[in-house]
Parts: sequence; structure tokens; C-alpha cells
Amino acid sequence: MNILTALLKRLYPHRGPLTWAFHAFLVALAYVGAYGLRFDFAIPSDELRRLVTTLPYLVAVRPLAFYSFGLFRDYWRHVGMRDLVNVTTAVTLSSVAFVAILWLSGHARGMSRAVLMLDWLLAIFLVGGFRFSIRVAREVSTLVKAKAPQAKRAFIIGAGEAGEQLLRQLLHDQRHQLNVVGLIDDDRDTHGRSLHGVRVLGGVRDLRRLAVQRRVELLVIAIPSASRTQLQRIVDRCAETRIPFKMLPPLQDLLQKRAEVGQLRDVQLEDLLGREPVKLNLDQVERDLTGKTVLITGGAGSIGSELARQVARFQPRRIVLLDRAENTLYFVWVELRRAHPNLEVVPVIASITNADRMAQVLRTYEPDYVFHAAAYKHVPLCEANVVEAAWNNVVGTLRVAEAAARHGVKKFVLISTDKAVNPTSVLGATKRVAERVVLELPYLAASGTDFRAVRFGNVLGSDGSVLPLFKRQLAAGGPLTVTDPEVKRYFMTIPEAVQLVVQAAALPEAAGRIAMLEMGEQVRILELAEQLIRLSGFVPHQDIQIEFTGLRPGEKLEEELISSDEAAHPTPVEKIHVIASAVSDPTALRRGLSRLVSLMTLGDDEGVLRGIAALVPEYVPWHGSVAAEAVAARPNRAWRPPPTVRLA
Repeated sequence: MNILTALLKRLYPHRGPLTWAFHAFLVALAYVGAYGLRFDFAIPSDELRRLVTTLPYLVAVRPLAFYSFGLFRDYWRHVGMRDLVNVTTAVTLSSVAFVAILWLSGHARGMSRAVLMLDWLLAIFLVGGFRFSIRVAREVSTLVKAKAPQAKRAFIIGAGEAGEQLLRQLLHDQRHQLNVVGLIDDDRDTHGRSLHGVRVLGGVRDLRRLAVQRRVELLVIAIPSASRTQLQRIVDRCAETRIPFKMLPPLQDLLQKRAEVGQLRDVQLEDLLGREPVKLNLDQVERDLTGKTVLITGGAGSIGSELARQVARFQPRRIVLLDRAENTLYFVWVELRRAHPNLEVVPVIASITNADRMAQVLRTYEPDYVFHAAAYKHVPLCEANVVEAAWNNVVGTLRVAEAAARHGVKKFVLISTDKAVNPTSVLGATKRVAERVVLELPYLAASGTDFRAVRFGNVLGSDGSVLPLFKRQLAAGGPLTVTDPEVKRYFMTIPEAVQLVVQAAALPEAAGRIAMLEMGEQVRILELAEQLIRLSGFVPHQDIQIEFTGLRPGEKLEEELISSDEAAHPTPVEKIHVIASAVSDPTALRRGLSRLVSLMTLGDDEGVLRGIAALVPEYVPWHGSVAAEAVAARPNRAWRPPPTVRLA
């Protein structure tokens, strides 16, 4: 074997001439074989002279046809049906050319048609067969290696198109140390059949029994188009086996070339929460963003950074990332520059509450678009730091919006939350005030800037969300902490939420309104915790415990997306509605904001809470909290409202 390898290495630089010579030999062998078969290997002397005379024509024409059809450039190890079609076409056309040459040269008279037909068949058999023999030898070698002791015995769940492609790739790619010992599919018509020599053994409900029988060490889910319900059922069956399992990337990633069939990965909670792909009007978004300068506040956060990634796809002129977090801002900046080397990406360290700094940034970069994603968003921390939460979420929004209006920004998009609907927390109440700031202040509305807001629920995996907390608790061996067995939340994946935000920002119907994203059904946090435990190969409440800690101040059992005094209207995008709010008093809003800002400057938590409640009458603080007591308490006679602060 070492001698053969050394010989092949020495011959490799001369592979071009050797390929021509080898194919000429096969052509000659097929032609001689055709004469031999026609005359029972007793070729008459006159036919032998005809063979010798006409053979050079065929040896000259046929390899030239092979070269024209790229047969000298193909990979024999990966030959397929397309290559066989090319071989057949090249042989057929060269046979036609050969007959024409015989006719013109006068050798056609007396030529046996059986010889021509046999030559055509033998040439296809030898040239095509040699290629397929190389592939078969390689696959047999791969199968032998796959059955080596170190190769893991595996099932592929799904005998459809994706399963076939994965199996074929595993057979061809020796880097995957997997020995596929069976296929699993719920389609009964496939049971008992074989795919590339591997049998379909049964359905998913038989998985546990079959896995034990075949001593399986890994399960691979190869159904990228599976719905959430289908994938949930398959994952539950896989978890019952206590065998590690992986899956192919989602169908969208495969179609958009973000992943390949052979890239197996762990099943994520995001996969089980996935919904039908969002149908977006990308032409509309592209017209809105191409060639524009886009400023993203909170650009280093989970939502802001994903916004930057998706906006970058539409070839804007410039993306300005603004954030106070230096380290994370740096890494997002580096990532975008590497992914889009021709795009200008500007990192800006700044606080959104600094009016002078905001004015300077907008004056310098002149953005057409502002996505305002910067906010404090942790419910318990906002409850414990009322003034800071209000200062950042309300005043920060006001300062950015005023700067946008003054410097001619065409469109301003506030990223809001479902917690702003009938709020029970400081976070929700301050975000509701932020919505009113960008949509109801008269001097902002008169500026010519298109102000709008986008409201949606929890984003799975975002900074500070429940999923990273669960993962840290799981890594420590548990327990996982859930506030209440019945607590539910709306969830979206980060890419899905941002896709809808970008689409809502481009919708003409959303101008001056709140765009509400369709969030599907609420998910119980307890079920989320149980799923994560199962995906990690453990049994909930046995291997890993779940503890209930009670609702925290400001939390609800369930969230809402629309209040009683709001009405939702459909848009051309199925999963986006626009909300028409009740008519408000802009003068009272401006006066209330001035008082609220004054109270913040005094550091008066209770006064700030009362000021927020005045602006958000539906705000009902969590029972028993400091906020509830502050809002319920009436000012005593000695209390006087502070002087108002001019907003603009």
C-alpha cells in the first residue's frame, strides 16, 4: 500500500496526459470488444483490417468529446447520475461524429451496424462503470472504517430527502465517525426498505426498543422541515432513550446556505419554540434601508446587535452602534466588520441620557434611521432602582427622540415590550411612558420624523432572560428556579423578533403607531425548564430538581399585548398588527413629563413612582411593594410639586 501511494504521488503531476491516454485505451478496448462480440471472437481478416483502419478515428474523436463534457475534470470518488448522463451524451455524440467520418472517408460501406451499437454500449459501460467502481470501492472502504470500534452506532430519524442526503454524506466523508445502523421514519410505506444499504427499521414510537436492540450510541434527527409539534414529539421520544441526540440545522438555514446538511448540532429550546417561517416583504425593507445611515442605540445588546446583523444584509451606507458597554460593543463591531468588510461600522460609546452627546452623535453621522433599543429591562432591578430605571427608559428615550427630530432623522423606531400593557412593574410603566413620549408629544410629531414603536414579548436567549439563568443553574447541578408553576410568557427567538421589527419599521401602516408582533401562544416557564433538563439528558424532578420561589415584585402570571382601550388592526404582513391608542391630552403629557424629570433630579423614588402613575393611569404596582405604597399614598399638606423642567 505504501508503494502504491508513493507511485500515485509521483504520477499525480502528469495526471492530464495519463487521463487522456487511459480514456483512449478504454475507447479502443470497447471498439475491439464490439468486433469480438459481433464475430464471436473469430474476426474475419477483412473486418480486422477495417478495425485497424478505423480505430484511430474513434480514438481521436471520442476522448475529445469526453473532454468537452468535462469528464476529465470530475471527481470519480463522488460520481453520480449527472456524470452518467454526461458519459452517455458524450459517447452518443462521438458515435454520431464517428459515423460521419466513416461516411466521408469511404469506410462506411459494409460497416456492421451491430458493431456500432455494441461499441456504443461497451464505451458507456467501461467509461461509466470505471467511475462508479471507484465510488463503490471508496464507499466500501468508508463502511469498513465506520464499523471500526471507535465509530459510534447511530440512528437517523427521518428517511426523507434530508435523511438521504445526510446518510450519503456520512458514507462519503470519513471525518464523521458514525456507523448508521438504521433509519427511523413514521411513514409505514418506508418500513423494511433500504436506503444506501441501510434499512428503515420502524417509527418513532418504537425508538426506545430499537435503540436497545441495535446498541445505538447517538440519535440524529434529520427532519429540518418538522413543525414545532412534530419536533417536540420526536425530542420527547429521544429523551426517553437516555441516548445523546443531535439534529440537522433548520430548513431556513439550509436554504439560505447558512449551514450544511452534515453540520449536526444539539437541539436547542429555540427549535422547540419555532413557528412557521415569517413571510417578509424584503423588497420593501431593502428599499427602506439600502444606502441609508442607521443608528442603533443599545447596539451591543442582544436585540441591538441582531438588528445590526440583519440591517447589514440590506447594504446600508453606514451603521452606527451606540452603547455604554465598551467590551460587548467592541466585539459586535469586530464581528460586523469581519462579516461585511465593505460596510462602514462606527462604534460610539455614549449615554442616551446625555442630551449634548446625543446631539453631537446625530450631527456628526446624520442618520436616516434610528432604532432605539437601549433600555433597562430587568424587572427586579428596575423595582429596586426606580430613579435610574425611569431616567434611562424615559429621559433617555426623550433625549434620543428630541435629537432625532432636531437633526432631520427620517424614521425613529422605539423597541418596546408587552410589559408596557397594563403594567405592574416599574419596567413596564417606564416603557409605556416611553411609548407615549415618541407617539404623543406634539413638537416631536410636528418635526417631520416618522416616529413609531414596536411592541413584543420575551426574547429567548437575550441578555438577562430566563434561559441563560436556567443554563447556569443546570451547569451547577440545579436546582432550576421558577417563580410560579402557572407563570406564562410570550417567547420569540432573537432572529424572528428582529426580522419582524425590521419589517414593521418599513410598513407605511405603522407610521405614528405601535406595531404589535404576533407572539403565538404563551409558554409556561415550568415547561421551558423541564424541556431544557430533558435536552441536557436528564429527567426533570428526578435528576435535576425545580424549585418555586414565588412571584417577584412587578411580575404577572401572564403578559398581555394589547390593553382594553387599544384596538389592533391588520397589516399586509400576517404577523404584524398596528395599534390605535385612545386619544390623549398632549398638554397634560408634557406637563407630567416635566414634573417627572424634576422628581428624578431630586432622587425622590416615591415621587417618581407617583409621577409615573400620573402618566400611566393603568399602572397597578405589585401588591405589597414599595411602589404600590408610594402610588397609593396621597401627598401630605406639606408636600408641594417641584418646579417644572423645560423639555425642549
